[in-house]
Amino acid sequence: MANVVLRNVRKTYPGGFEAIKGVDFEVGDGQFCVLVGPSGCGKSTLLRMVAGLETVTAGEIDIGGRVVNQVEPADRDIAMVFQNYALYPHMSVYNNMAYGLRNRGMAKPEIDARVQEAARILELGAMLDRKPRQLSGGQRQRVAMGRAIVRQPKVFLFDEPLSNLDAKLRVAMRVEIRKLQRRLATTAIYVTHDQLEAMTLADILVVMNAGQVEQIGSPLEIYAKPATTFVASFIGAPPMNLMPLDAEGVRARFGGAATEAGILGVRPEDLVIAREPATGGGLTLDLTVEAIERVGPETFIYGTRSRHGDLTAISSKPGELPPDDIIVRVPGQDAPAIGDRMFATALPQHLHLFSAAGRRIEVQG
Repeated sequence: MANVVLRNVRKTYPGGFEAIKGVDFEVGDGQFCVLVGPSGCGKSTLLRMVAGLETVTAGEIDIGGRVVNQVEPADRDIAMVFQNYALYPHMSVYNNMAYGLRNRGMAKPEIDARVQEAARILELGAMLDRKPRQLSGGQRQRVAMGRAIVRQPKVFLFDEPLSNLDAKLRVAMRVEIRKLQRRLATTAIYVTHDQLEAMTLADILVVMNAGQVEQIGSPLEIYAKPATTFVASFIGAPPMNLMPLDAEGVRARFGGAATEAGILGVRPEDLVIAREPATGGGLTLDLTVEAIERVGPETFIYGTRSRHGDLTAISSKPGELPPDDIIVRVPGQDAPAIGDRMFATALPQHLHLFSAAGRRIEVQG
């Protein structure tokens, strides 16, 4: 096993495009790290730099105490699982898993022992003589993981390995990958754009945006205290409701000597709906129901905020965040009808405050 350390890592392509803009983080020995962010944020580029498939423009990548910037991919003691499986179609499952070990000159008994053990772990024993075309998508992905396991690397790298699978199989494979990593106790770095996948897999979550790290922490820490409005809107399904708030509104709701406008945030599940407005502190939104989604154990209510509700200090200048669209997440199937008026209330401790530039402001009390 090994830890992985990135120190001010940068990637600039010919022509001046800076894909990675100074990334610093550490993945501890045996930790499962997930890089998450929207398409084009640089997460796959960063993973390929760790693998040695992309050169490093500046900074250092350290694997197990060794700077590997100039080390060939085959000599970094890593194994990578790709999105498209990258299996040899003319080879059996056994030979796909054994191929890399043969190229390294490993003795046949050792190769067989490693392949058989990986097949046992991944429940591929009955498929070792099959060709990839005879396997389902999930089975092919297990073969790709088996090929990585037999190498017994210090670090596993996963580049969106589940994106080609259907929704049901993705959930099953997600659980299998996490169980496998815990059983092997190997350091892993995993790339995905799926925030639910990221939240359920990660020990440490690295949220990326436009080539930079927005926030690093455990999934629950990031969910409870997003560092920026980008993180607040990206992590969580549905995303956090965000509404511009002028300086007077900030002072009225959060106290202190606030002199600048900010952004108010509240998670959909922290809003409680009622037919009458609530009294006391916190937040009450006067909403008109525009749409309803029932997804079994819970219901999502989409409402438009009235300009005459409790939140009179919210602005709505052109080009700002849309302040009128609110999502409420409630348990069960009960919900008002489309077109109904309702009031959504949140307690003070459930409100989040961000600066006008989108950075989190910690509120005391």
